[in-house]
Amino acid sequence: MTPAQPSILVADDDPDIRELVVFKLEQAGFDVHSVADGNAALEVLTDSTPDLVVLDVMMPGLSGLDVLRQIRAEQRLETVKVLLLTARARDTDVDDGYTTGADDYVTKPFSPRELLHRVNTLLGRGR
Repeated sequence: MTPAQPSILVADDDPDIRELVVFKLEQAGFDVHSVADGNAALEVLTDSTPDLVVLDVMMPGLSGLDVLRQIRAEQRLETVKVLLLTARARDTDVDDGYTTGADDYVTKPFSPRELLHRVNTLLGRGR
């Protein structure tokens, strides 16, 4: 019996970015679910506990930082890794992301190869 592939939730309001991230992660063998905003991400998180959440910071409704705060406040989700994927690249933005509880922070534009490397590192996969 092979172990289940790690599951990843991707939340980004840009359909092109979302499609690229999902494609790259599925190609690497991950079980990926995607949504277009923070509210939808929280809905998914009420019923499931992914291994990793990839969040855009700037989304309509709830921002990625708002979603991250709620993830970190929920004991059931305490082991979920969170990677922020965002165009917000100032030092203060990065600091805010880590202070809020992000495990990693990747700025747009990004290399899909680097994103995959960071995901694998967060999930303890040595690829």
